[in-house]
Amino acid sequence: MTPKRVFLTGGAGFVATRMVEHLAGSAWQTHASSTDILDGEALQAELRQCQPDIVLHLAAQSHVPTSFREPELTARVNFDGTRSLLTALDQSGFAGALVFVGSGDMYGLAPETSLPIRETQALRPRNPYAASKVAAEAWCMQHSLHSQYRIVMARAFNHIGRGQNAQFVLPAMAEQLVAIERGQRPPILETGDLDVTRDFTNVSDVLDAYLALAEKGVSGEVYNVCSGLEYRVRDLVAQMIVMTGLDIQLQNDPARFRKAEQTRVVGDNSKLRADTGWAPKVDIAASLAEILDDWRARA
Repeated sequence: MTPKRVFLTGGAGFVATRMVEHLAGSAWQTHASSTDILDGEALQAELRQCQPDIVLHLAAQSHVPTSFREPELTARVNFDGTRSLLTALDQSGFAGALVFVGSGDMYGLAPETSLPIRETQALRPRNPYAASKVAAEAWCMQHSLHSQYRIVMARAFNHIGRGQNAQFVLPAMAEQLVAIERGQRPPILETGDLDVTRDFTNVSDVLDAYLALAEKGVSGEVYNVCSGLEYRVRDLVAQMIVMTGLDIQLQNDPARFRKAEQTRVVGDNSKLRADTGWAPKVDIAASLAEILDDWRARA
């Protein structure tokens, strides 16, 4: 791909931080913005100065339990923040490609007969976070019809890897396992519902997907960013326990269970593959080892 200038909203977040590392040493230039996404004037000034070819819109309030506690904040950051960014792009003379990062959670209550989930599946969000992303994506879609720049929309399923915080299931398990390894807590792993399935992709593969969409994605189109593989969370936790070599008991923690949980999730990535040539490279065992090693290094 031709080297580009890449502007990242949500510059202090997990994915943006990894993108800066991902492109370090390459001919690509990255600018990780820490500007408040709701501050349109500051965004516009920063965009004019940076003059990016690609904007990856990563800024979000993405923690589902927080979205239930603070739905207004979630709507402001995710929906109003997206509108603010689009206005700033319009007014700054941007002429490149915007990749709006949505979520596989937008599909919500998808029947098992619809698996693997395709982009044509009806959106039935089951939490305020997902609902705010549906609204923001719709705003991007209508904007793409009259915009002078390309707008491509990604629906990213669960992504994992080094740097992710313990608000999410696998790093939460890794944090506990490392504490057990170090004798800082008893050999009991507190868990939520482990019998759900999810489609996990290593964050480095997700980053490559975003860049591929910025280069080759069709404006106004939506793409699933996912591995296309279904993993039961219980099996992944068991693999992580084996990696520690410890004898560990599992204990349900009611606080870790979510309301209106989707039992099974797996996406179809054939559209992304066909339009961009992207394919995931990092297997699940390497991802789990990466997460454990990350928490060992943090400790």
